[in-house]
Amino acid sequence: MPAKTLSRTYFRRPTLRVARGLLGKYLVRQNGKTRLAGRIVEVEAYIGPNDRACHASRGRTARTEVMFGPAGCAYVYLIYGMYHCLNVVTEREGYPAAVLIRGVMQEWDGRPPLHVEGPGKVCRAFQIDRALNRLDLTVGQRLWIEDRGERVAKSKIAAFPRIGVDYAGPWAAKPWRFRLKGADG
Repeated sequence: MPAKTLSRTYFRRPTLRVARGLLGKYLVRQNGKTRLAGRIVEVEAYIGPNDRACHASRGRTARTEVMFGPAGCAYVYLIYGMYHCLNVVTEREGYPAAVLIRGVMQEWDGRPPLHVEGPGKVCRAFQIDRALNRLDLTVGQRLWIEDRGERVAKSKIAAFPRIGVDYAGPWAAKPWRFRLKGADG
């Protein structure tokens, strides 16, 4: 099966389904003549205004506006004043939900894949910053996610509580972080 850029319809589905489905897909970054790719091995879901760990739980702001827009767009923000994080917007317009890309197995120049773990490190490795915020990931330009035909069995996916959202109380314990088993680099 040739590689296929994921469509807006793919991202309009329920966030937990999209999150699990992104495992095994490829994050691709075209930056001038350089093309980077990496197999997505870890993601984290944020679902709607009631999810206390979701940025949109604090309301619609200039920062979170993109989460209320069309599915398949990039939501890129800065944390700790120094690390960018890449999310892809999911579900229907007007309902703020997204999936954070937490880890990839990066490929380049025929070398063995490199495990890039942590959303800030993923953005650094793929040269992703706020200039890509709101980018439509479904058109296959500059940054996109593609299906290369690899299927991931449900038995190969592990679920864990989300990381770094202790302020969200019981919402922090939701097992909405998904990881491919054996994706430890």
